[in-house]
Amino acid sequence: MLKYSKALGLIIFVFLFAMCNQKSKNEAEKETILKGSLDVAVDETVKQIVDDQVAVFEGTYYDAKITVKPKSEAEVINDLLNQKAKVAITTRDLTTEEKARFEKSKINPRVTPFAHDAIAFISSKNNNDTLIALKSVIDFIQGKPDSKIRGLVFDNPNSSTVRYMKELAKVNEVPKTGVFSFKTNNEVIKFVSENEGMVGVIGVNWLYQPTPDMTEVIKKINVLSVKGLNSDKYYSPTQDDLALGKYPLARDLFIINCQGYSGLGMGFASFVAGDIGQRIVLKSGLLPYKTPGRKLKIRNEIIKDNE
Repeated sequence: MLKYSKALGLIIFVFLFAMCNQKSKNEAEKETILKGSLDVAVDETVKQIVDDQVAVFEGTYYDAKITVKPKSEAEVINDLLNQKAKVAITTRDLTTEEKARFEKSKINPRVTPFAHDAIAFISSKNNNDTLIALKSVIDFIQGKPDSKIRGLVFDNPNSSTVRYMKELAKVNEVPKTGVFSFKTNNEVIKFVSENEGMVGVIGVNWLYQPTPDMTEVIKKINVLSVKGLNSDKYYSPTQDDLALGKYPLARDLFIINCQGYSGLGMGFASFVAGDIGQRIVLKSGLLPYKTPGRKLKIRNEIIKDNE
């Protein structure tokens, strides 16, 4: 009987010890706002700025691992709605209908704007004209020929740039002739650089932060200045013109977090919208949603050169 009691006690001790170890392991592996792993579905047109944010975030918080999943806008939104992705970065907010779908699933998405972006029109360096009227592009999308536009080139039929331009032109579909599409912004840039008369429609971030293999190709294209529908002047997709609200093809970037708990998605969103994240946006060539503060050191006395 004594041996049985000792054996039972030993079994209970081993069981409790294993449970404690398992509990500690689970706690160590638990995701927090600064620890864990996370896949983020990203609109392909703004991948460059997201890569920068992720690199600095992971370099600051070593226990965090974020994997960027670049996709077309339609794919990003579908992944969110079908709960294949918990966090996404888009160039638009959710629509009323999309928010209603989340409400049915008892999910309250947290939407954080973090940058002002722009769509850019580009052409080959062989084109002498570096100006374009937005009305001419809209007319072309509506099926009206324009002598200055041989064709429009998009990155992807389901991209945010296509959706943006269709909304401006108030059409459901783009023309079947004169409109070309590829898979990436880099393919658009390369095609336009080699084909005179073509006008590329891309996310401006790809021009400010080209991949190493695209540096020389970028030199072969012009970024066109655009005249808006209610303007007689042309403006470029620069930080200054975006800040002044003059460039007619501006758009905002958003982080949409559907995790439903205080996880890595919340930590990353706070980082990107915070001071460091906004400085990264500023350095990228885009316009921060919140202007990063500057610390000024004021002296009460003049320091002489020989001191």
